[in-house]
Amino acid sequence: MSVNGNILRLAVPSILANITVPLVGMVDLAVAGHLDASAPGAVSGATLIGGAAVGSMLFDLLYWNFGFLRIGTGGLTAQACGRGDMGGCARVFIRSCGIAMACAFVLLALQWLFLQAAFLVVDCTPQVRSLAERYFFIRIWAAPATLCLMAFKGWFIGMQDGVSPMITDMTVNVMNAVLSIVLALGLNVGDLHYEGIGFAGIAAGTVAAQYTGLLTAASIVFFKYRRRVFSGLAKIDIVSVFRGGETGKFFSMNSDLFIRSVCFIGIYIGFTMIAAHCGDLILACGSILMKIMMLFSYFTDGFAYAAEALAGRYIGERNVASFRLTVKSVFLWSMGIAVLFMAIYATSGTPLLRMMTSDESVISLGRKYLPWLLAMPLAGCAAFTWDGIYVGATASGSMRNAGLMALAGFFAAYFLGIAVFPSGEADTEAYGRAVLHVLLAAYFIHLLVRTVYLSFRYRPEILSKAFSS
Repeated sequence: MSVNGNILRLAVPSILANITVPLVGMVDLAVAGHLDASAPGAVSGATLIGGAAVGSMLFDLLYWNFGFLRIGTGGLTAQACGRGDMGGCARVFIRSCGIAMACAFVLLALQWLFLQAAFLVVDCTPQVRSLAERYFFIRIWAAPATLCLMAFKGWFIGMQDGVSPMITDMTVNVMNAVLSIVLALGLNVGDLHYEGIGFAGIAAGTVAAQYTGLLTAASIVFFKYRRRVFSGLAKIDIVSVFRGGETGKFFSMNSDLFIRSVCFIGIYIGFTMIAAHCGDLILACGSILMKIMMLFSYFTDGFAYAAEALAGRYIGERNVASFRLTVKSVFLWSMGIAVLFMAIYATSGTPLLRMMTSDESVISLGRKYLPWLLAMPLAGCAAFTWDGIYVGATASGSMRNAGLMALAGFFAAYFLGIAVFPSGEADTEAYGRAVLHVLLAAYFIHLLVRTVYLSFRYRPEILSKAFSS
């Protein structure tokens, strides 16, 4: 099969699945934005959106710390698969799932402490905090399923299998959309009448969807890979998976990826906290813009996952020529996605806002920031594509450094931008709107820093080191 054929074989299923990924966050915000805010004692639409946004942010704060379960698993599995080492692929899978379960039980045990600590730094109104806490204490029970699904997805990608994670993701995301809508807003079909449970139904739908996805992924592994990968694995091998040099290497590599995740959490939390400090309207607008802005990533990530799988495979095979051609081809596809989404944002910005909320104050404010959406895809697509290549090469050191530099770039851009506004204007509505412009500029800078640094490190870190080790 040609290089482009291999890329599309892996990328297209991921893109089809990723089309449904925005539903997880977008449906939560959209359902919150369409809950009845006119009833006596009800909070505003912007506050409901803010509660869902802060609640989702808390889980980003949690789960991004464990991104190594997908990233590290994918790179190590791809290289083992390239070597033809099915026993190695099995050991990576078992180790990742075991660690995922252990991490999930720790999160469940420490959920109350985490929430109290989080709100020491997350600044929002009392109404938004109350809603976010309700969301958190329901959705936290999906932690075992969510973390295990990270390991499953990384392993499927490493096995050069784009279809299985597509089936799993589509199951999770479609079920999340359906269940969150039904549980929150109710259902009236013929003789079937269900009133819904309001805001709490948003989180409950997500929990049910995550466990449905885990059951789907486990079934795929059992029926598709049991004989090919796991048939020669004895009980003693399973016990030894968590001992020795391989486990040490796994944790050493993933300590770098953990630091990288913390950096991106800092950027996302910083964006949300600063927006929340400017009021519920700015928070709601910023949250929706961020969701719309990242739509392109769900297409680019399909090619990043293809790059991850193929880069790891060709490094395992020691095939430099195919590796170079794959990198070039993946970037061409990714840049095509960037141009496509620049056109979409230019022509459909307002309809995208209306899809997210019916609150006219949020829509009106959001229109003022639509030009920022045009700037993001070029830098973002390049950054995400490099991520896939570096994951396949298990080049965790450079990924860590890129994260640290991106974090520094984001806050440097923010503080430089905010310095131009006199402190006396800090409580005005105009100041809050200006802050959101600065935040969007800072987010663009962080993407640009990642792209430039990883481009600079490609030859010494990947072409020289990965193929010489």
